[in-house]
Amino acid sequence: MAAIEAHISGVVWRVDCAIGDEISEGDTVVVLESMKMEMPVEADSGGTVREILCAVGDKVNEGDPLIVLG
Repeated sequence: MAAIEAHISGVVWRVDCAIGDEISEGDTVVVLESMKMEMPVEADSGGTVREILCAVGDKVNEGDPLIVLG
């Protein structure tokens, strides 16, 4: 299992995947809002979405796991 982590602190603006989705390397899985800018979080590996650890409106810090792939 691999986790996709936030690369910057911000607020979850959009979640672009659902449990069971097949994700490829480079796919945008979450969009964070930081300093009034939209920052896409991309998958650094492929796999199936097993868990979504964030929701729209959540505040996250750099390094926080957002999505778990299996």
